[in-house]
Amino acid sequence: TDHNVRETLKICDIGYLLSDGKIIEKGTPDEIANSAIAREKYLGEGFKF
Repeated sequence: TDHNVRETLKICDIGYLLSDGKIIEKGTPDEIANSAIAREKYLGEGFKF
């Protein structure tokens, strides 16, 4: 677990995003970075690696 999502996504194969104890998204770093759910709930619309 880490709150520095850019650094974490650079070193993982598969990532999981949790909200209220539930997995709301999982996938490769690119899938997470491009996920509408991940952008809305966590990353923000302007997220870039």
